[in-house]
Order: sequence, then C-alpha cells, then structure tokens
Amino acid sequence: MERVIGLLRVRVIKGVNLAVRDIRSSDPYVVLTMGKQKLKTRVIEKNVNPVWNEELTFSISHPILPVKLNVYDKDIFSRDDKMGDAEFEIESFMESVRLNLEGVRSGTVIRKVAPCRQNCLAEESLIRWVDGKVIQDLCLRLRNVECGEVELQLEWINVSRSMGI
Repeated sequence: MERVIGLLRVRVIKGVNLAVRDIRSSDPYVVLTMGKQKLKTRVIEKNVNPVWNEELTFSISHPILPVKLNVYDKDIFSRDDKMGDAEFEIESFMESVRLNLEGVRSGTVIRKVAPCRQNCLAEESLIRWVDGKVIQDLCLRLRNVECGEVELQLEWINVSRSMGI
C-alpha cells in the first residue's frame, strides 16, 4: 500500500449552462477520477444549472496526477449521456501546500493560475490561505460539448504532522 501524504477535498459546487440531453433539460451528475480513485456526486433532476454543493475526498500519494472530471446525464432506460469533460492539474496547488504559511493573514492570495490552452480554466483561479487551509477556486469550461462550466473548490487536509510532501 502506498503512503498517503494528505487528502484533497474537492467541493463540487455547481454546474452552469450545462448541455440539454433530454427533451428540455438534463439530469446531471459529476464523476471525478484521479489515478484509480473514482468519486461521484448525486444526480440533480431536470436542471442545467445544478447546485450539488458536495464534498468528495481523494487520498493523495502521487500529487502529480491530474484530476479528470466528467459530467453525465442520468438516463433510466438507456446508457447515461456524456455532457462534457474537463481536466485540471494540482501541481500549483501542491506547491502552495508545501509553503510555510503560518502567520500569513487569512484571505491572502498565494498564487494565481491563468487560463491557457493546457488547462480547462474558464477564468483565473486563485489559490488562497483561508483560516489555516490552502483553498483553490476553479471554474472549468467543459470540453467535447456545446456549452457548460463546473465550479469547484479544492482544500488540502493534512493526515500527519510531517506532511511528507
């Protein structure tokens, strides 16, 4: 078994202007994958602007793996329809976690990550120090679909004092 260095809590906040896959709406849910770990939100029925506000937690042993996000429309009698995908790296986030931030004022911006061709960011993403925790807000533009964004928040949770990162 690999040594866990910490936990990455991903708060799946909401979807914005997701694609319609049923007659007038969709029944979306999100699947997050990191390495062999796979986590899923609940289904929000008949809503292309769903609010999940769910926390999903990955155990981290390899902080270089990307997180893959897929949005699906839940169907009862057929295979679930894909509603887009996105991917994000956590390297900048992990670099911020490694900093000694004790004594830094809550709310301080540690780093800004700009949208570019290599990421799915819809807008600039801020990594902040809030109440003794490293937090990153992300707005991801979905790929392979006509429209849609998903808003997330990352939070690092130490599993030991050593932080072995």
